[in-house]
Amino acid sequence: MSSFAIYTIGFLIFLGGLIWAALAFGLPGQWVAIGAVILAGLGLITAVTNTRSKDETPTSEGEQSGS
Repeated sequence: MSSFAIYTIGFLIFLGGLIWAALAFGLPGQWVAIGAVILAGLGLITAVTNTRSKDETPTSEGEQSGS
């Protein structure tokens, strides 16, 4: 399983807990949904940022120190 999938599953569990707690406290469903969409977007951005691989350029692979 890729690290992106693991990160996403963990964030969905976290988000589900926050939604459950917000509803248990009696927050209106409309505000819970708005918060969930915002947090899901932030989670997606964070997952992509933390798990994407860096592009390797040909110069960086064969780069040698100039002596």
